Amino acid sequence: MTSRVFSKVLAIMDHGGFPKVQKWVWRNIYNLLSRFWRDADWRFMNYGYMAPGDVFPLKPEDEPERTFIGLYQQAVAGLPVSGARVLEVGSGRGGGSRYIARYHDPASVTGLDYSPATVRLARRLNSDAPALSFQVGDAETLPFADGEFDIVVNIESSHCYGNVEAFAREVGRVTAPGGWFTFADMRGRGALAELDRQLAATGMELVETRDISANVVAALDAAEARKRQRIERSWFLRRFMSEFSGSQGSMLYKGLSAGQVVYVAKRYRKAP
Repeated sequence: MTSRVFSKVLAIMDHGGFPKVQKWVWRNIYNLLSRFWRDADWRFMNYGYMAPGDVFPLKPEDEPERTFIGLYQQAVAGLPVSGARVLEVGSGRGGGSRYIARYHDPASVTGLDYSPATVRLARRLNSDAPALSFQVGDAETLPFADGEFDIVVNIESSHCYGNVEAFAREVGRVTAPGGWFTFADMRGRGALAELDRQLAATGMELVETRDISANVVAALDAAEARKRQRIERSWFLRRFMSEFSGSQGSMLYKGLSAGQVVYVAKRYRKAP
């Protein structure tokens, strides 16, 4: 039953059906997960990223999260993060914002999320990071001034939005001249052209686009044992979390492995 539900969700995502309902459902899912899955050693809810030979330094306490941190490392690698004002839209439990704040020397990192319960959890889990703050807000109406940020990060979040084009316009508005927008998320293969059209609403130049599906599947495989151990302790949410987390055998895992679902990474730059 759970697999059939997720299959229908993917179909709705591909065709953009019921955007307001989709947005409401995702917000309540994340509120629920933030109340029931509060473990301090799980700061991430992304699928992760692994590339052969891609080794970057981490403190010992962060090593268990390496596969998930990898998705953020690939997103900001080579960007001028040092001294930058960074915004993460869809910051979730805050692990990605924490990683950027602790390892890349930005002037500030602001994490914004639509789920109040998730923002409260992010503040508790990441209070050790400097220059880092979290607030509740809507990706489609960002509560920030024009040109307020030098780098905008959006990781595995946009599939939850009711209006991706409105989000893209807001990204273009809050990004400073010469600034960057780094994006990563999944779509059904048939929805990729529509995603390109939606993100073009930033008004920014597309600098790079990559299919990182194989890297994400490698990360899912690497994290399987750890996730499975945690899921087995949550009998109430066990079947749901197996699908939601992309565990081996789930609809999402099968879709990514077979190429029916594609995970893309993109970078855009605003004209100086």
